[in-house]
Amino acid sequence: MPKAKKSGKRRKFDYNQDRKKMKKKFIKKCNPRIENSQIRNAWDDKKSMARNLQAMGLAFDPNRTMPIKNQSLLGDNRVTKAPVGMVTKPYVLNQLEEEASRPERDSKTLSSDLIEYVQHMIREHKDDFKAMARDEKNYYQDTPKQIKRKINEYKRCHSAHYNAFINSLADPQPMIQ
Repeated sequence: MPKAKKSGKRRKFDYNQDRKKMKKKFIKKCNPRIENSQIRNAWDDKKSMARNLQAMGLAFDPNRTMPIKNQSLLGDNRVTKAPVGMVTKPYVLNQLEEEASRPERDSKTLSSDLIEYVQHMIREHKDDFKAMARDEKNYYQDTPKQIKRKINEYKRCHSAHYNAFINSLADPQPMIQ
């Protein structure tokens, strides 16, 4: 009985494969990086993921953590029991709660060109959005609604700058001597 042609052939070294890159890819797949610093510092590599999260007081499977009422056809309601575990690292949970309770600051900002454009439009036309749309500095041919939206965005993102700009536009009082 004949045997398959390539069964006796030995494997040759593949010079086209980058072994260093392959090893890095394998290690990255086996040990993914934990983004959260509190969890990363409290992580124990010798324990499973479920045991680690249980020790920190976090849920591995939210379906098992939160009790769900099971309704049967007969009408008697049963509550499934959630597994109770010892929380040995409560400081992780406290740090996560503290981080979540911090107010998130608005990081949105506008470009200096857009701020200059909006200030020019307000300086020249006050609240007349149709005149703003016909202005020669309206290079992108924004409609009155688009210009109004940009001005409102400027008011929201840079409220202190906007208020100072509006106050500077107010007619200066003539000095009486």
